[in-house]
Amino acid sequence: MPAEPPPPFRSALGARDDEGGRVHGHGSPRPGQPPADPHPAAPRPAPSAPPAARGGPSAAGSGADPGIVPGPRTAAGVCHGTLGELYQGPLRAGGAPDIALVSFPVDLHSWAYFTPGAGRPGALPPGEKAARAVRLFLDHFGLRLPPGHWSTHSELRVGVGMASSTADIVATLRCLFRLFGLPYDQGVVTGVLAAIERADSVFLDEFALHLSARHQVVRTLGTGIGFHTAFVTEPGTVDTSAVTAPLLRHYARRASEYERCLTDLLKGFESADPAAVARAATTSATLSQQVLPKRTFARVLAHREHFGADGIFVAHTGSLIGYLFAHRPPAEAKSELSAFFHSLGHQCSFAQGGYG
Repeated sequence: MPAEPPPPFRSALGARDDEGGRVHGHGSPRPGQPPADPHPAAPRPAPSAPPAARGGPSAAGSGADPGIVPGPRTAAGVCHGTLGELYQGPLRAGGAPDIALVSFPVDLHSWAYFTPGAGRPGALPPGEKAARAVRLFLDHFGLRLPPGHWSTHSELRVGVGMASSTADIVATLRCLFRLFGLPYDQGVVTGVLAAIERADSVFLDEFALHLSARHQVVRTLGTGIGFHTAFVTEPGTVDTSAVTAPLLRHYARRASEYERCLTDLLKGFESADPAAVARAATTSATLSQQVLPKRTFARVLAHREHFGADGIFVAHTGSLIGYLFAHRPPAEAKSELSAFFHSLGHQCSFAQGGYG
């Protein structure tokens, strides 16, 4: 996605964060929900130890020796990534075109773990963005981390269009909600993301039309569509900070085509028609080829019918390209797909995208 300087830290959390400084204010409501209480309750005091064992059986009545106190449990958070987008293009919002996405969720994930116990108080997770998310979260709730240590794992490749950094942040925040026994608050999550980076909608468990710079969900699209995919990652990376201006100029030149594409895509979601969604995704990928081309695009497009694929998807500002299948390809087809992509110089991968 195109990068911009981080927007002011408002959204759900109020005033701008100044590099880990104190955050004041409460949340803006999610679309369709009543406004947040302008006089929220005072922040919870920091617990002397995290309630990580909450919800588990107590020693009394569990058959365990009542003289043995169970140790603290590891808290975990998980977030899926994406295979680029089914649509990336203009959407007029507030009088000016903005860059809108329909991210393509994939069944590949990022994990964050915090284990209370040995370790220094206030330890931060690896990764600058995840560490900043922890600071923002703790400041917002007036909490402090107990002694312990972080660990992480990810199936998402960095810098190719899989929303790896956003998934890392969301997984870390979900871990913190569980660690402190707090009700999950989507507004806090989007507020933290707004202070750090443009973001895909991986914080949702459904498709959505989403303004990445504003961290605004324009329209949720449900969970009725799913695809099997065969894809590759081309070499190289895209400097997202350098492509925003060319993208916006391209969108202005092709505004009517993008409008038709988005209309067709939304109709496909409304009717739960994966073939229609795949056709619109192919149109979006083809339009993207005019400004941020993929080296293998022409060959992949030319062989779509041969492989019986319903469409093509790309990471519009990344390096992924692949086929969309409404039904799982048989083993023989996977072998043929792998041979085809190998002939182009790439290792083929298979993954399930979406929810249907």
